[in-house]
Amino acid sequence: MNNVAEGFERKTNKEFINFLYIAKGSSGEVRSMLNLALEFKYITTEQFQEDYNLSIEISKIISGFIKTL
Repeated sequence: MNNVAEGFERKTNKEFINFLYIAKGSSGEVRSMLNLALEFKYITTEQFQEDYNLSIEISKIISGFIKTL
């Protein structure tokens, strides 16, 4: 969310898109951390799956937003 806000404040589509790509990369980092959290049993399989699916959905939304710009 912070990357999206920062990119928006830059006031150019080129920079905004760059920050959207960073935000998309952060979504991948979340999935990586979810895998570790599951491995170390900090979260349940059900919570992992729910959050993993949300991160995929968010990544797709960001990709769609990039395409519109």
